[in-house]
Amino acid sequence: MGGRRTKYKQEPPAPLRNPNETRPSTKRLGKRKANVDHEPEPSTNSRPTKKAKADKPSASKKRTKDPEKISKVKPTPTKETSIPLSEEGESDGWEAASDLEDVDGFAVDGLDDLDIDEDDDLLRGVPEELDLGSDDEEVALFPQKGRKSKQAERPTKIIPTASDEDSDDESDDEDGPITAKNIEFRSRALDEEAAREAELDLEEMQNAALDASDDEIDMEGEEEDTEAFHLPTAEERAEEKNHVADVHVVQRRMRECVRILGNFSKLGAKDRLRSEYVEQLVSDIASYYGYNDFLAEKLFQLFPVSEAVEFFEANEVSRPVTIRTNTLKTRRRDLAQALINRGVNLEPIGKWTNVGLQVFESSVPIGATPEYLSGHYMLQAASSFLPVIALSPQPNERVLDMASAPGGKTTHIAALLQNTGIVFANDANKARTKSLTANVHRLGCKNVVICSYDGREFPKVMGGFDRVLLDAPCSGTGVISKDSSVKVNKSERDFHLLSHLQKQLILCAIDSVSPDSKTGGFLVYSTCSVTVDENEAVVDYALRKRPNVKLVDTGLGFGRDGFTKYRGKTFHPSVKLTKRFYPHVHNMDGFYVAKFKVEKRTKIKAGTQEAGSTNTVDGDEQQDVGFDSDEDRAFIEEGKRIQMKAKGLRVPHRRQSDIAGKVVKAAA
Repeated sequence: MGGRRTKYKQEPPAPLRNPNETRPSTKRLGKRKANVDHEPEPSTNSRPTKKAKADKPSASKKRTKDPEKISKVKPTPTKETSIPLSEEGESDGWEAASDLEDVDGFAVDGLDDLDIDEDDDLLRGVPEELDLGSDDEEVALFPQKGRKSKQAERPTKIIPTASDEDSDDESDDEDGPITAKNIEFRSRALDEEAAREAELDLEEMQNAALDASDDEIDMEGEEEDTEAFHLPTAEERAEEKNHVADVHVVQRRMRECVRILGNFSKLGAKDRLRSEYVEQLVSDIASYYGYNDFLAEKLFQLFPVSEAVEFFEANEVSRPVTIRTNTLKTRRRDLAQALINRGVNLEPIGKWTNVGLQVFESSVPIGATPEYLSGHYMLQAASSFLPVIALSPQPNERVLDMASAPGGKTTHIAALLQNTGIVFANDANKARTKSLTANVHRLGCKNVVICSYDGREFPKVMGGFDRVLLDAPCSGTGVISKDSSVKVNKSERDFHLLSHLQKQLILCAIDSVSPDSKTGGFLVYSTCSVTVDENEAVVDYALRKRPNVKLVDTGLGFGRDGFTKYRGKTFHPSVKLTKRFYPHVHNMDGFYVAKFKVEKRTKIKAGTQEAGSTNTVDGDEQQDVGFDSDEDRAFIEEGKRIQMKAKGLRVPHRRQSDIAGKVVKAAA
């Protein structure tokens, strides 16, 4: 109080303000505002505090008699108001206000004499919170409803109650700084909040589990009720094809058929056959995913019922974008760092390859970066790595790629050869050799020779290769996610023609391999198809037609084994060494890889000659490179006619070809 009393002894204050002029603190004075105009001007030298105590000592005693009430009405210091404390620890402003209330008419005059700043407005407003009109009345701890002041807007800050204690402490602790007083409360609050969140998470998990179990129970209940799921008859399926079916109905029917076929003995209807459910499921798959009935059934027969739906679903999703590092110009580590600096998100494909990278997202076109144009990498599907890895070419070898365009496998072989030896890149379509040539030059492959021959005639052109890679043309049932037209444009005739072409090509590839090779003598046959007609059937045909070859391990550490039995057909037991890859299992295009080892032909006795075996003529060995069957000759002649027609040459009539075939047959 010493500082404030010193302030009182200064020069007299400024004259009183005009009563009509608004003052910032009048709103806080409440009822006392009306008395300001009627009070006489007080003397500037009066000391009202001691006079008030002398006039009514009983009132002072009554207030000090109950110290708890006095302590309750003390205002709590906040950021907005700060009341200076005296040396005894009491509030100077509060003591003055409580004493001035006992003298009518003096509180206003005394406060007017004081030079109160805007920060001290609380000294004017605090007394209005109490109604001390007479000594007999009780102290009103809360303001009346009719009064509006700053303290009335937040009474709990001034006088906390038992119910408001927790909320006040929480708000004070959250707003104020961390102290030794509130740190325990904050820690306890955080622990309680974490416990509540854990309980909510557990409750949500339990509810989700209950919902899932309820769904299963409902599905079983619906299945027991014959009216819940009705299997359409053949007539109803035929009628349904005439109009577009509801997608949700088809989807639900597929799910129910898969569930019933998984446990047909218990869930199947007694008056319906298993084949009816299979036919309905295949029909729904064809209509739901957009396949023709033939291809949907052919692919469905490759897998168990539940896995078949996963295969069809995986064909609707695009495979990850992958690139192959060109080790002739860079390393995978350096390439990855350069692409990451350009905003490409990538990671290695897997442990089975040391040159592949999988791209997740890119802020730049992945096929137009400076690294791509410089030949540091090539956009290539992960499945296309597999045949070259299985071939495993060694430096200084002669390698043939019979169907090489657009050059992904050819440049991979050249990189493994480290630009040594020689690679013959052949493709029957001369127009596709342009892209092949461009990629070979861009990637810096200096040991590649590009040619365009029909693969079925290649042994007559050149032979004696250490290793041969035949990525045969196929139906493309493994890359449906890239080319959705396969769903509708493949028929049974296409598979017959393709499988026959593949049989011809694989025999020519075997004949092109040199069995005398010291480091090689291997052939790798691959297709981007998953059908048995183009894979295991072709491999088994080659084993029967060329006894001097055998299947060996591909060297690939993953993939499913090839079929040895399929729908009544039995293949050679060694076909199990081949590998199959599926999009829904390995997250890559459907692929098939088989590796052959070509050995020397052995002599046989006269009169026991077999097709494809060694002929003995005057003690000299002669190797067969052509086809003796009339069926093969007819197809070769047809291929020649197509080539002549494409070149604009005069094509001989079909009858002449037939006559020539008959003459050859008679001569044989």
